[in-house]
Amino acid sequence: MTQLDEQVARRLTRFYMIALTVIAVLSISGLLFIKQTISNHYDDSRVVNVAGRQRMLSQRLTKLSLLRIQGLTTADSASFDSLLHSWSQSHIQFRNGRLNMEKVYTVRKSKSLDSMFTRIEPVFQSIYSGFARINNPQATQADKKTALQVILRDEFPYLQQMNAIVFQVDTESFERVRSLERIEWVLTFATLLTLLIEGLFIFRPVVNHTKNVIRRLARSEKALQMANSHMEIANHELEATNQHLAYSNQKLVDTQKELLRTTEEKYQLQLAEENVRSAALLEGQEEERRRFARELHDGIGQMLTGLKLHAEKLKSTSFADEKQKQRFAELCDLIADTIQTTRQVSYNLMPSTLSDFGLGSTLRLLAEQSTRSTGVQVIFSGPTDARRLNPAMEIGLYRIAQEALHNAVKYAEAQTIKIILQQSPQKLELAIEDDGKGFVMKTSQKDDKLLPSINGLQNMRTRTRLLNGEFSITSKPKKGTKVRVRVNLSDNPN
Repeated sequence: MTQLDEQVARRLTRFYMIALTVIAVLSISGLLFIKQTISNHYDDSRVVNVAGRQRMLSQRLTKLSLLRIQGLTTADSASFDSLLHSWSQSHIQFRNGRLNMEKVYTVRKSKSLDSMFTRIEPVFQSIYSGFARINNPQATQADKKTALQVILRDEFPYLQQMNAIVFQVDTESFERVRSLERIEWVLTFATLLTLLIEGLFIFRPVVNHTKNVIRRLARSEKALQMANSHMEIANHELEATNQHLAYSNQKLVDTQKELLRTTEEKYQLQLAEENVRSAALLEGQEEERRRFARELHDGIGQMLTGLKLHAEKLKSTSFADEKQKQRFAELCDLIADTIQTTRQVSYNLMPSTLSDFGLGSTLRLLAEQSTRSTGVQVIFSGPTDARRLNPAMEIGLYRIAQEALHNAVKYAEAQTIKIILQQSPQKLELAIEDDGKGFVMKTSQKDDKLLPSINGLQNMRTRTRLLNGEFSITSKPKKGTKVRVRVNLSDNPN
């Protein structure tokens, strides 16, 4: 049935599209011919009007010339210069085939019109020269009278030839209209012929084909009724089978749910184990940093301090020459720099201000030290006297800020970095923003290697997860990067 429907649809569509396309082309062609001819006829009307105006202007100029020579006044207030210029420009445009009116009108000139304009050109030039001489204030009265004689001599031939031009333009325009009528009759005949062909060779075959299809559909319907009776018997048999299958499917669904529950429990156990392992690893790292910082401060730091005291005692000793004194001063400076570096390393490993004054004060001090050591402006914004958190949370948040600040200084090429701490009794939010070059965020695991300092980012995510917080990072090229950590303090009691 589907093949029959498609076959009928394809044949109907193909035949009717061909016929309708031909009719549409013929109709559009007729409309275009009519529109073009009407436009041309309108242009021809304008041309005839302008040609008539040329005759009127020549007669008007002749009258004004005669009145000037006779010294008589007239009620005609038009400027002689303006009329002469308009008459001359219109003649030149006529001769060139383009009239510049409210729009450009084309003068379709045939060979007859070209020859007429060629014959009228000497007469026009003779009359134009006479008008120009009469309009010349330096010309004598005798010259003006001579020019008037020339104008009166050539005016009548000029008017006759202009009449001939007007009649020729009108005749040619009428011939174009007659040609359009003949083309219109041809297009009408072609349209009627197309409709006749459509009725004989498209509509009738399609009707016959449709009758055959309907007969075949009737036979197929009878066969389908017989098949339906057999299918009804088979459906009863399948119904019993489906009931058994439904029971089996329910058992399978229950088994799948149990498997999903077991898998989820296994995943939660693995996640808890990973959290415990990560927490133990981070706690071990922090303990090792604390021990190493204490060793640096109490061991190497004390020894360097003693070395500095001994060196300061030797300052009062006289030296053999100035070079030895200078080298000793450099040695003292080197010892002082080593002590300062050791203190800085010890502080970075485990800042003592974190346990003494809390997270806000430590972050402020971190911003000031980073500004001095890197030259990048690091600004801290937040409270320094807020409620103290448990040590593990303070250390975790401090490490996140330290890692984010390190990434911003090392990779972002930022000019300004902001550390923003917001804390309330219920929640805490820590954000590190920079105005650096940023990067394109990647979602697939394969593209994670393209992010700067992926190990540092993973450590920040791990620390945030151990704090039961939310970690997010947003960045766009040339728009900077923002690292944000949110922690619900009600879930992390002191």
